[in-house]
Amino acid sequence: MQRFDSIRPYYDAEVNEAIYSAVNHPMMKAIMNFTFPELDDEIWKEQLKRTHSIRDFQCNFIYNSVQNVLAKSSEGLTTSGFEKLEPNTSYLFISNHRDIILDTSLLNVSLFDHGLVMTASAIGDNLVKKSFLKTLSKLNRNFLVQRGLPPRELLESSKLMSEYIGQLLLRENRSVWIAQREGRTKDGNDATHSGVLKMLAMGSDESNLMDYFKKIKIVPVSISYEYDPTDALKMPQLIAEANDEIYIKEKNEDFVTLLSGIIGQKKRIHIHVGDILDKELDKIAKDFDNTNKQVQALAQTIDDSILQSYKLWPTNYIAYDLLNKSTTYSHFYTENEKSLFERRLEMKIDQNNPLMVESFLAMYANPVVNKSKYLNAN
Repeated sequence: MQRFDSIRPYYDAEVNEAIYSAVNHPMMKAIMNFTFPELDDEIWKEQLKRTHSIRDFQCNFIYNSVQNVLAKSSEGLTTSGFEKLEPNTSYLFISNHRDIILDTSLLNVSLFDHGLVMTASAIGDNLVKKSFLKTLSKLNRNFLVQRGLPPRELLESSKLMSEYIGQLLLRENRSVWIAQREGRTKDGNDATHSGVLKMLAMGSDESNLMDYFKKIKIVPVSISYEYDPTDALKMPQLIAEANDEIYIKEKNEDFVTLLSGIIGQKKRIHIHVGDILDKELDKIAKDFDNTNKQVQALAQTIDDSILQSYKLWPTNYIAYDLLNKSTTYSHFYTENEKSLFERRLEMKIDQNNPLMVESFLAMYANPVVNKSKYLNAN
């Protein structure tokens, strides 16, 4: 299993040593003081030093951290669909992606609360360049997606990741979380990238690709935040793309975004897990004999599940009406909710930049547009 050493999280046998290496780091102190504000440092340090497995670290520390994040920066997390899942069973969760850390953390809290297998989760290696963050991610069962590689190395990296995901799901009975596309959705248009599915397919030893996708039990997941805590931070990249410019990140941009996602105001949050894809895969195998077309059809099937089950909030409807200068959805929000949203817009976005205002509103409005296609079709 040394083949996966460059990307895998810690084995349980490595956890205690990793904790000892990180226990006195100022960022560990900040996390633990946030998580256990009533405890003296020596008490949580002793508890940490007695931790010998990822599960213990997640359940005894990270679970509490996430609950405190929810208490301080949200009006609560609701879930739906988890009752369809079986305990002691691994699933491949393919999810829309809005927040670097919280998407997976909230899914794992929900899985834990429902007595289900928690995930190993993909994370870009660009996010864990600092050694402490890499240690923390490996303690939290993240595996690394290698970014920015030349084509040949990218192919090898994709094969390795695909093989590792197959190993987790089929041999270790470990669920896996992966985003439907590289990076977070910044414009509110959630869409599954066929490249992600092609990467997963590399691990297949089945003659029929859809049989492999049935075996790894794909579950589409939609996660929605009433307020995106990183909404304004996404604007520069969206503006650059709108002007056909190449966007170059600031030095600490990923870290600032990561922190803002955790502590920024989110109001309400909802996670929905869709049905396990099964009959849909049989239909795709029957309708298409070309692998590329099968992958495109599967991407569309995942999109259909995520977009139909995406929870729309008053902020989405308000943004749609402001963007379109309409009152189409005014029955879904109050005047007070509208005033609060407009205040946020004024505080975060330069009102003299029409493109920026439009991009901000579109980020919240696009889920309404996308979901309405399904409502109109029915």
